[in-house]
Amino acid sequence: MAYRASSDRTLFLITSLLSIFGLVMIYSASSVIAATRHDGMSAYYFVRQLIWAVMGYALMIVLMNTDYHLWQREKLIKILLAVSVVSLVLVLFQPALNGAHRWLRYGVISIQPSENAKLVLLVFLAAYLHKHAAEINEPWRKLMPCLAVVVVLAALIAVEPDLGQALCVLLMAAVLLFAAGLSWKYVGAAVLFSLPLLYFLVLRVRFRFERVVAFLNPSHDPMGSGWQISQALTAIGSGGVFGLGLGASRQKLFYLPEAQSDFIFAIVGEELGLVGASLLCIAFVVFFYRGIKIALRAPDPFGFYLALGITLMVVLQAFINISMVLALAPTKGIALPFISQGGSSLLLNLMAAGVLLNISNHADKAA
Repeated sequence: MAYRASSDRTLFLITSLLSIFGLVMIYSASSVIAATRHDGMSAYYFVRQLIWAVMGYALMIVLMNTDYHLWQREKLIKILLAVSVVSLVLVLFQPALNGAHRWLRYGVISIQPSENAKLVLLVFLAAYLHKHAAEINEPWRKLMPCLAVVVVLAALIAVEPDLGQALCVLLMAAVLLFAAGLSWKYVGAAVLFSLPLLYFLVLRVRFRFERVVAFLNPSHDPMGSGWQISQALTAIGSGGVFGLGLGASRQKLFYLPEAQSDFIFAIVGEELGLVGASLLCIAFVVFFYRGIKIALRAPDPFGFYLALGITLMVVLQAFINISMVLALAPTKGIALPFISQGGSSLLLNLMAAGVLLNISNHADKAA
């Protein structure tokens, strides 16, 4: 089914603009630190992201012209799940970076398996719910096998450690299961079961507990655990309404750690002000609106669950990242989709957008 220019031009345009804007902001946020770390190559991170963007855009074009029902094949899903599990296990044996095992590296190429696992899980859930939604409240026959796959992938991501991504996976799965008709009693049981687990994973782990304290009181330890969020809030506050101007950020000058990745929204707020930050938020709202519309118009349950999952994957991650930068949620390593530096994340999101556009094409044909 070929892509038609008249179909979902808004989603295609928003995805393209977000990716281009991300490249601009990565160069702005990283040029100084890149020049320092890489022998004066101020465009180092920009060029790397540009290469991933070109590959991702090419794959998006291919996937939006590829029938999404391809991903419904049981054999393909099993292969993708197996590759995801193996990758998530292999990454645990890689050298740690910033205390975490999240990347598979080969030379200058690095891949984050947790990003790929999210899309693979969405494909699995969409296919599973397409077949078994009517029986999803049968706990042992249908619900538990589905939850086993979700829990295994989430657990492997959590032990990297990357609790933020693991929680994103669980939230996406929970919404899809609820949309399929999962009973409230199972939702309540899952919440009750997760509370003691979260207590031990968050409040009993020192660095996570310190992040919670910094979230509750950003000025608690401004030179320690509260440094990153304090610098992010300083960046956003100094931007005012219209910002200091593109490239004029002061916090990116070695004050704000990870300025080009997890905290790039703070640089957007500093350089482009409330106006620029608000327009970026509006872009994600438009993405959410278009994605939900595509899901509701999908010609079959598989398309509905897959479109809903992809939309949630992008928008939920954006909401968590922005909330984190604004000190509305504890600090965690979650990228801003299409914007943050990170090739695996950009590639994955562009591929997902291509699948979403193809579902829209089929919805147009069925309408």
